[in-house]
Amino acid sequence: MYVLTVKDGLVTRYVGPYQSPKHASDDLDKVLASCSKRARWQIHALEAPQCVFLSERLHSSSNRFVTATAS
Repeated sequence: MYVLTVKDGLVTRYVGPYQSPKHASDDLDKVLASCSKRARWQIHALEAPQCVFLSERLHSSSNRFVTATAS
């Protein structure tokens, strides 16, 4: 999956998702018609998120750090 990102001044627009970069580029002219001439654009590939439970993240992070206690 892909998403089209358009930055126009302080505004960032995300358009998509698309099945391929070709589909995103096909819509690019329509999206840029509503933007200024200085707008910047990129096509990004979306990544699948990792399926990790919160309890697993807390357990793994507690093993990495040592906490200090005040005396």
